[in-house]
Amino acid sequence: MVYRQPYVHDLTGVFAAPLQAWSEPHGQIRGHGAQGVYFGDDRVLARCLLTVNGQEPEWMSTQSRSAGRADFISFLRTAAEGTDPLVTLNRSRTVQGGRLGETLTFTSALQDELELQVRVDLVADAIPLEQVRAGAAGEAGSVAPGEARWSWRDGTRAVLTAEGAEADFDGSLVRLEWTALLTPGTVVVLSWSIDYDDAGAPLTAASAPVLRTPSVTGDSRLQRLMSRSLTDLNSLRMAGRDAPADVFLAAGAPWFLTLYGRESLVAARLLLPIDSAVAEGTLRSVARWQGTVESEETGEQPGLMVQEVRQRRLSMAVDAVVRELPPVIFGSPDATLLWIVLLHDAWHSGMPEDAVRDLLPQLDAALDWLRRHSDPGGDGFIRMPVPPLQGPGHQGAGDTRGAYRHLDGSAATGVVAPADLQAYGYEAARAASVLLDYFGEADAGEEWRDYASRLATNFRNRFWCADDAGPYPAMALDDRDRQVAGVGSGMGHLLGTGLLDAEETRTVAGRLMDRTLFTGYGIRTLSTANPGYWPTRRRAGAVWSQDTAWIVMGLLRTGFQAEAAQLAAGLLDAAEGFDYRLPELFSGQAALEVRPPLPYPSACRPHAGAAAAAVPVALALGGFRASAR
Repeated sequence: MVYRQPYVHDLTGVFAAPLQAWSEPHGQIRGHGAQGVYFGDDRVLARCLLTVNGQEPEWMSTQSRSAGRADFISFLRTAAEGTDPLVTLNRSRTVQGGRLGETLTFTSALQDELELQVRVDLVADAIPLEQVRAGAAGEAGSVAPGEARWSWRDGTRAVLTAEGAEADFDGSLVRLEWTALLTPGTVVVLSWSIDYDDAGAPLTAASAPVLRTPSVTGDSRLQRLMSRSLTDLNSLRMAGRDAPADVFLAAGAPWFLTLYGRESLVAARLLLPIDSAVAEGTLRSVARWQGTVESEETGEQPGLMVQEVRQRRLSMAVDAVVRELPPVIFGSPDATLLWIVLLHDAWHSGMPEDAVRDLLPQLDAALDWLRRHSDPGGDGFIRMPVPPLQGPGHQGAGDTRGAYRHLDGSAATGVVAPADLQAYGYEAARAASVLLDYFGEADAGEEWRDYASRLATNFRNRFWCADDAGPYPAMALDDRDRQVAGVGSGMGHLLGTGLLDAEETRTVAGRLMDRTLFTGYGIRTLSTANPGYWPTRRRAGAVWSQDTAWIVMGLLRTGFQAEAAQLAAGLLDAAEGFDYRLPELFSGQAALEVRPPLPYPSACRPHAGAAAAAVPVALALGGFRASAR
């Protein structure tokens, strides 16, 4: 199977996890590429086509009202109107609480009445999301409703409501037809909706209160970014079906509208200055799937936190080979380490002590994983495992094959020890020592202070290298313990963890701000001086929004306010170019070359970490004052 992931950068979407709908910019859903309506891991509608009097309306504008609502404004052509468009249609599409709906509002300034023959063609589907993502969805229409209630795959069901419409069912095609009379000075409103439910899904919409948008001062663009980001984050809120109050943020739409350990934890941590409830829910949700046994198939190890949760097995193309992935997979050590760090930081941000205490058994299990499984070679460094079914790539922050590059541009192979993973490990060990001291396990705390000290010494001895521009930490050590000396954004994740001393911190901050890494919008994943650089390589040249936001946070924590503000201003400029919805990643071309930034065409948008980036951006630019931690 040829892997041909559809592009989504030019589509319009509405979202309320686990439901999402993607259309052409003018609202029609034709089933091309990623277009469609998705519920959980299925595309449930392949097409949704509107015609009025046998013609498609003449689209004029799309107004994004919120993450869950878009209005498509069109004109209807009539023989009597002359050059003035006098008949307007507002097609308002919403998703909320498992319901997809459209309201069609017609208004007219004609002198005469106009008969409307309105038709909506829906094509029911149940194609797995991963097939769409692979570009192998095949023919649309795998479900034949037959009536207004239909179901498939063990209890996944849909209920259609279309008041006043004649409904016709023909195989997978559901045709809705209305006849209405539009008279001068009146309004005709027609509507339809489908309610979806899946009792077997492990994840569902969250029931806890929504995130509130903080007030931001200063640059007016900051408030636009914050408002757009918070409505996007609310659209990504999910929970386990058995614990609907434990809110976490799904990684992003369309491809990762699910629990994705690392991404959900990163977003929760970025949000801590304005909200700790998401962190608390994320900690419990991720821990619910903490590993208990060893499994070669899933990558599970005792104490390891989950990487990704799906409803069923997935078929994914890796290096032109189709691989079957279990519904719950592991293999992401950074999720385990970031979980420990988030537990500490959430506690300092107001998470109740009883709630922290309830998670101490999971903390002990995570630390036991760090003690027993993180260093299979015994060289003192945390390694990034490669589960067999994942193919010969790397998991975690470098989840793309070829993410770790030598100075000559060649890619590292095998099991690597990334620099940022060591930083997470150091910070996690220090955080654990504080938690264990406070909650009555002082001897255990001392163990992890010693661990952190050894890791810092080993890192300083083995990772630091130099090029013509001076010293810097290598990206990683490869499977033969050689330095992978490419220069990239990974070193920015060392900032604020405590792994670096003051001079090393100054060196890293300076390297990050060099024009070979800083585009003017954000930090490239790989320096332009590296032969392996390309602006649209996911992890070897593109800019990740949450990556740059994480670096902004590290700069603020280490006192580099001016550099943090410069990066934050760059992200704000990028956000303006993306209508204040920062994507998961975008092109690494310099701001002097492109304005706005070039999109990465298959990036998630909205994306939890990218939306949460609004918080460190506002902090760095003085937009609001966060509560003391």
